[in-house]
Amino acid sequence: MELQSLQAFVKVVQTGSFTRAADALDTQKAHLSRVVSQLERELGVRLLERTTRALSLTEVGREFFERAVGILASVEDAQRVVQKAQGEPRGTLKLTCGVEFGMIAVSGWIDRYLQRFPQVRVEADFTGRIVDIVHEGFDLAIRVGPLADSALAARRLGELDYGLFASPEYLARRGPPVHPADLPGHEVLAFAGGSHQASWTLSRAGSQDRVALQPRLKANNVFVVRDAAVAGLGVAQLPLIVAGPPLRDGLLRPVLEDWSPPGVPVHAVFASARYLTPKVRSFIDLAAEAMRSPSR
Repeated sequence: MELQSLQAFVKVVQTGSFTRAADALDTQKAHLSRVVSQLERELGVRLLERTTRALSLTEVGREFFERAVGILASVEDAQRVVQKAQGEPRGTLKLTCGVEFGMIAVSGWIDRYLQRFPQVRVEADFTGRIVDIVHEGFDLAIRVGPLADSALAARRLGELDYGLFASPEYLARRGPPVHPADLPGHEVLAFAGGSHQASWTLSRAGSQDRVALQPRLKANNVFVVRDAAVAGLGVAQLPLIVAGPPLRDGLLRPVLEDWSPPGVPVHAVFASARYLTPKVRSFIDLAAEAMRSPSR
């Protein structure tokens, strides 16, 4: 049994099709099908059930897949030892993150990473779903918000800081709020999903206010909320990194500057802290550095 056969089988399972696996491995679909069929003949069992619409693992195929993933991980561990000795990050880094934070921050981190380390390549998946990084073959995930309990390792990169903002036109028309209790009397633009109810928690000098709101706009895209604030439609709670450009251009102004919304943690999540390759460790270090100095 060859290692390449295991890699082919695992990639077919991870991607869910021979076509996508062939694209990922830069080979032909027919070649992969022959490799997996040969593997099944060597083992004397059927690993995959094939239909015209989908692939599924047989019971023995599922057990074999779990062990194959472990074998490939052990091979990668051996490669990491060599890479660690070499020092210079190299190879392909596969990472995943949310679409919005990818646009806000991670895309810039990738640019800097590629500029800093000429021996690396990056495959980035910006998606709204939670990716199983081990079974889907990713090196790293960037996740915003509290982490669910997991066997994965994680490193806290920093916090996404927020503030309240409105356009000069809106503030001239309605006047600025001077206390969180004034917010229900204002047009509010909120980032959230679900019902039209919302609340903001604001803190100042050890005191905290939670304000129930009836947003005029509620959207699950922070750029939609930001653009509505720039258009003079109300007061928005925005990440500072998102509000920065229109703030510098005079299109937004801070509101209730003495009061702070809670920050949101940002983590790098990966399979094991013990066997970090230089390519993964260097990206995590760069991301942490960028979170400490967001203007860079």
